Amino acid sequence: MWVEIICALAIYKLVRLFFSNDDFSDVETSDSTALFSVAHRLEKVYGGKAYVGLRIPDADTSSRQDIDLVLVTNGQVEVVGVKNLHGIVTVTSDGSWVCEGGKHHHSTHTYPDPLAEVKKQASVLESYLEQRGVTLPEGSISCKVVIPNPNFRTMHAFPSEVITYEEWQHLKPVSRNILSGWVKGAFSSTGKETQDSPHQKLNFVLGSAPVWDRVELKNSKIVLGEFLEFKGKEEDTSALRHIKRSKVDRISIQQTSMLGFAPTRLQVLYSYRDYRSEGSSGSETKEVTVRSSTEVVFQPRDSEKIKKFKLSSILSVSLSA
Repeated sequence: MWVEIICALAIYKLVRLFFSNDDFSDVETSDSTALFSVAHRLEKVYGGKAYVGLRIPDADTSSRQDIDLVLVTNGQVEVVGVKNLHGIVTVTSDGSWVCEGGKHHHSTHTYPDPLAEVKKQASVLESYLEQRGVTLPEGSISCKVVIPNPNFRTMHAFPSEVITYEEWQHLKPVSRNILSGWVKGAFSSTGKETQDSPHQKLNFVLGSAPVWDRVELKNSKIVLGEFLEFKGKEEDTSALRHIKRSKVDRISIQQTSMLGFAPTRLQVLYSYRDYRSEGSSGSETKEVTVRSSTEVVFQPRDSEKIKKFKLSSILSVSLSA
């Protein structure tokens, strides 16, 4: 009997493999996932805290400046651009990068000088921090471009601020035993920091800065972008109508299955935003049950195409205020 059950399960999974819609086809090598991978490695190598997917207001252009990630360590603020490029890269006379080959072969994409872009982002970030009461000492903010893709190829020599894949593989922490003046007093951890210390204030400002929404998929992929709406049966969308970014900061999907079969309904847990505790989730959590075929309509940061993710493929959704 167990042999028949196992065979039936194997056939079922094969049918799903060939005939089901693949929510992950466009994000298998997601730039967003690469961002979080780089952030986690930087935290592991250098310590500190990494802030990913920032959308910093730019007073000069009345728009928002996208910043891949900012790493805050003792004595240093690092603005990092992540270029998850796949192909052969050449550099033009104006500093632009031209990537040929890519994920889809025979494609060519041109990117404005990545290092110049990151330096511009650092300038916008510095102005934003000053507006919120954090003035960085001269020399405490630096810029880097990281290339984490093993399929990156080039014959060009890049500045030291650009970390190629080979250098990324052998990345080691830089010793900063000597911190002087304001930097040492402001950023060094003493174990007695107060809520109003410069280091604490810097982390609070970055932690409460605007960011992209985030979808975490069950295949360990992460997509940054903008949550638009839920789509599905009227009964289900009505049950989810209370989930609005002004009120909710996180959505978690709980699903159960028997013998590998996908459930027809699942539980959606959502936590209310608690503005009294500096942006952290409040203790109040509510739950609704909807069909697993209900979809999240999402605009990825790195694509012009709107994506629809079935709730059954999602672990969580984080909403920016």
